[in-house]
Amino acid sequence: MTTAGALRGGLIVSGRPMSTPLQDVQGVSRRLVGHFVDNVIPCGTLPGDIISGDVTAVTRVCLELAVAMLDGEDIPEKAGRLAEAAAGWAREGVPIDTVLHSIHEGFQIGMDLVLSKATEHDFGSLLEGAKLVVTMLDTISATVSRAYVREFKAVVSEHHTAVHTLTSALIGGHPTSTMARECGIEIAAEYSVLALDIPEHPDERHPMLDGKVVARRKLRRLQAELAIRCGERALALLSVDGGTVLIPTGALTDAALDELVARLSAAAHVPVTAALVVAAVDDVSSAVDRAHELLDMVQRLECLPGLYRFADMALEYQLTRPGPGRETLGALLNPLDAHTELLQTLSCHISNNLSRRRTARVMHIHTNTVDYRLKRIYQLTGFDPTVNSGLWQLRSALIARTFTDQSKDRGDRRIAHAVTGAPGPVVRR
Repeated sequence: MTTAGALRGGLIVSGRPMSTPLQDVQGVSRRLVGHFVDNVIPCGTLPGDIISGDVTAVTRVCLELAVAMLDGEDIPEKAGRLAEAAAGWAREGVPIDTVLHSIHEGFQIGMDLVLSKATEHDFGSLLEGAKLVVTMLDTISATVSRAYVREFKAVVSEHHTAVHTLTSALIGGHPTSTMARECGIEIAAEYSVLALDIPEHPDERHPMLDGKVVARRKLRRLQAELAIRCGERALALLSVDGGTVLIPTGALTDAALDELVARLSAAAHVPVTAALVVAAVDDVSSAVDRAHELLDMVQRLECLPGLYRFADMALEYQLTRPGPGRETLGALLNPLDAHTELLQTLSCHISNNLSRRRTARVMHIHTNTVDYRLKRIYQLTGFDPTVNSGLWQLRSALIARTFTDQSKDRGDRRIAHAVTGAPGPVVRR
């Protein structure tokens, strides 16, 4: 050191080593720990064994480091003890801000003790001492933070693996109480099963950006929002394109589930579509299949993004199931194959709640033209779209036709409110 007065290469204040007020390590550490408990609020809620064990021991280690540095000695090999304690706090769930705040509080008290006997003649030593304090604080904070974050990542990784394992087991229909105990996650009696579609973000195709990075960031934002809204209650298997989320029934209200999907969309910066099926834990596997079938149906019917419940879409779901019934229904519209404008008018008219004026305005035609086309549909199909019995058949045929290979080739899948009716989920036009 180049400051005025040094003892064993250390700093001098008022004729004594600057470290003198800190050399009673046991007494000073006891005082510091008491201050932490009384003034650093989260510390008061820590278990007694942590206070009397790790916190006290680490406080002593920090004091010994400070004394050694102020005395001009090499830093003792105590960083390992700090790192070990920090890792333990991460696993115990002690917040990192509490740890760092306590370190800074301890330094403030230590500085007060060191400076209590200083005079204007000690300016040089105090200046060098301030530099050492910054070095000490950097060394201790970096050691603690690095060990804490490393352990926290390991804990998060372990939890993620446990969640993945349990969720996979539930979806596969093989959950066990033993697995739940090993994962440390309680299995609910009933789940809201959400099948999610996460569309591509526009930036994923940006020529100047890495699409995979954009997609991963989109997914991380959505996962973070899911964690905020549901905490550890939600079990999820998600990719950048979508996936499955299991939420214990009752954890969120119906309104909160709708809000959740809206929030996920906002977080991901893309319109998320979700299909919901509620099932007992033993039926989760089949419920996942139904939820994704419902999601596929909603997408093929070109419904607007949002949350769709199985109970609200049961009729449409049944009409779109493979079989002779679906094929027969879809074939009812075959006479209109050569008349694209009639199919478009039928779809638009049903979607506009049978309003001739609205249909005419949307299609940019006269209301008389709408009437003429509806009559032609009746003549060609035998079903009158202006009466309930005929409308029911035509609407059902439109839904079934959306899922036939023939109609997909023609691209006439736009059926608007014909799918859901009004009131109900709005279908994309």
